[in-house]
Amino acid sequence: MTSQLQTPSSMATAPERSLLERWQVLRDKLRWTRSSSILMGGFILILFLIGYFWWPLLDAYLRYFQVLDEWWRYIDWLLIGIFLFMSVMLMAGADLKVDAWIIFVGFGGGLVIESWGTQTELWTYYTMERPPLWIIPAWPIASLSIDRMVRVLDHMTGQKQRAPFEVLYWLIFPAFFALMLIFVWPTVDQSMTIMALFMVAAFILTPTDHRMAVLTFVAGIGLGYFLELWGTTRLCWTYYTGEQPPFFAVMAHGMAAVAFWRTVLLVKLATSLSVERVPLLRGLFGSSA
Repeated sequence: MTSQLQTPSSMATAPERSLLERWQVLRDKLRWTRSSSILMGGFILILFLIGYFWWPLLDAYLRYFQVLDEWWRYIDWLLIGIFLFMSVMLMAGADLKVDAWIIFVGFGGGLVIESWGTQTELWTYYTMERPPLWIIPAWPIASLSIDRMVRVLDHMTGQKQRAPFEVLYWLIFPAFFALMLIFVWPTVDQSMTIMALFMVAAFILTPTDHRMAVLTFVAGIGLGYFLELWGTTRLCWTYYTGEQPPFFAVMAHGMAAVAFWRTVLLVKLATSLSVERVPLLRGLFGSSA
């Protein structure tokens, strides 16, 4: 009599097998990889470190529920929804060789944007930090989420018709620049605002893939709206206009997404050129540049 090796899946009951099969189908559809687990682990680690080093912020939030009798009525479902969506997007089709560039630019770009906004007091955080370091990790996480959203939009729209996107590009981005100029006008005499305007103008006017720029802008707005809605209505941050949120702030997430995407391309190009000229760098960047 021959004996068959029993695997955990074959030993499972019918309901358990059904659950395992559904989980496998979900993993396949979302293209979860080993890199997905690493990124999710890093995400959780960042949340833990923020809670540890900025414990007074978390403690104040938890104490809010202790003084409420029906605390479950005050659960922040918007925050939970944002967290779950970004978690799924973070793990979908993850590839550390590609995502490392997005993370790097996200940290740097987020620090620049937050420094500009808080130093010029276009917006302020309830902790009055300028900028608060605990908000910076949100930028690379959002950038990774937007990258996945762009992939979905890219698949949905197809790549055959590019002419309409060029028209949309020249309608959207000059309009955004005009909106930005109006919003930041009270600080237009400050060097950081002048630099921000110059950089945005440079990104708009220099040659690019109009289709991907429009898709990235739309994805940035889609995620940015919910982030801004949560942050302004919970008074985590407040804009000088008092709006919750300002229309410009939502649009600015789209422009920031485009700026980050363009910067990643520039960093990759600069790295690849350096690798070609300096043989010693090939072992370090050759496979990922």
